Amino acid sequence: MTNEHDVANGVHNFSPEKNWIKPNDTILLERLEWFKDQKLALMMHWGPYSQLGLVESWALSDEDGDWSRDDIDWEEDMEEFKRQYFNLNKTFYPIRFQPDKWADLAHKAGFKYLIFTTKHHDGFSMWDTKETDYSITGKDCPFHTHKYADICRNVFRAFREKGIAIAAYFSKADWHTPYYWAPGMERKNHMWRGPSYDPEEYPWMWEKFISFTHNQIMELMTKYGRIDILWLDAGWVGKRNQDIRLGEVVEKARQHQPWLLTADRTVGGLYENYITPEQTIPDQPIDVPWESCITIGTSFSFKYEDEYKSLREIIHTLIEIVAKGGNLALNVPPQPDGRLPRKASELMEGIGEWMGLYGESIYGTRMVAPYYIDNYAFTIKGDNVYCFRLYQHNDFSYQDKEIVIPYFNKVERIDMLHVCDSLEFYQGNDGLTIKIPSIEKGNIPIADVFKFS
Repeated sequence: MTNEHDVANGVHNFSPEKNWIKPNDTILLERLEWFKDQKLALMMHWGPYSQLGLVESWALSDEDGDWSRDDIDWEEDMEEFKRQYFNLNKTFYPIRFQPDKWADLAHKAGFKYLIFTTKHHDGFSMWDTKETDYSITGKDCPFHTHKYADICRNVFRAFREKGIAIAAYFSKADWHTPYYWAPGMERKNHMWRGPSYDPEEYPWMWEKFISFTHNQIMELMTKYGRIDILWLDAGWVGKRNQDIRLGEVVEKARQHQPWLLTADRTVGGLYENYITPEQTIPDQPIDVPWESCITIGTSFSFKYEDEYKSLREIIHTLIEIVAKGGNLALNVPPQPDGRLPRKASELMEGIGEWMGLYGESIYGTRMVAPYYIDNYAFTIKGDNVYCFRLYQHNDFSYQDKEIVIPYFNKVERIDMLHVCDSLEFYQGNDGLTIKIPSIEKGNIPIADVFKFS
């Protein structure tokens, strides 16, 4: 059985900071500093499941059915549902997929790297894999004749051309291959997130799965251009009796791409180069590389009539994460036709406008005390400390003539970005008291950004 502490309702817990292992390789250490500079990633979950507007993959697992099958209102026979799900490849035809438009919007929004699902747990491969026909270029998928049929190749190309780095999301579990969910084993038809057999009892079968997995990873690592990060999901694979000898394939991949970072999430060890909280922000700052993946709506996969976060909430989330030392991976799921949802596109444009003004306080910064306290957040870059004062939508305190910021280090000058340079201030026992210039009443700002020199 899996450890429910690792994954609950499809959401992974995250490894404790104390378990992080610092790489010895100079190149990897340099790349981790690069990673910490980036701050904002675009994550995209996309596949045939998008057609249903249903949570990706998880409804296939009977032991996860109590939470993952809430939206299945057309079928009571779960074996029939699984057949329907696995046959979604036969109707996946995203003819409005325009990778260059995705990349252009991501670039304008200020995203610095892309995390794209090459394969989720359901096993459908979004690239031209030679290991299985259950793929976007397989003959059963009507999209296989399209000019953009090899989706990963075209997405990676378009984003690279905009200077956006590539993280290949790859699920180590594969619920389609018969080497993982093997038919006729002791579980019968009642599946769970792990293999349908005990790898220790069927080592020859497990070896086939290891070979299959290694071959797919190496396809991505050798035939799809520069990959900056291998983002590995399904953290239960690699623990207990599910050893896939990950180090063997990662070291082989690094012979081709020596800069490759790996995020073997929740597993720990040498190949979890950074920690990956999911749908949450840690309570305290984390002093090792980390990235929180958070959805722009309520779901990682496309969901019809989804409820999106406000621009204010997204920017506040980014600021809190960065102040605590991390990166935000904002998940924006494409529609089944290949377009990005209109509301998501508008939010991305809004992110770009805000980052265009205040990006200097986010990109390339590091965390600094007091980090994140009350409605204030702090970052540092060089000799400059940036202070964010966060406002809720009904907070009219932006009209205050004087504020006190809980910051106690020596400050010589304070600028209020895009409002006023060289503000009047004094330092006392309560912190920094700043005189705020008169501001016309209007829309409540997302945040004030102060620069302490």
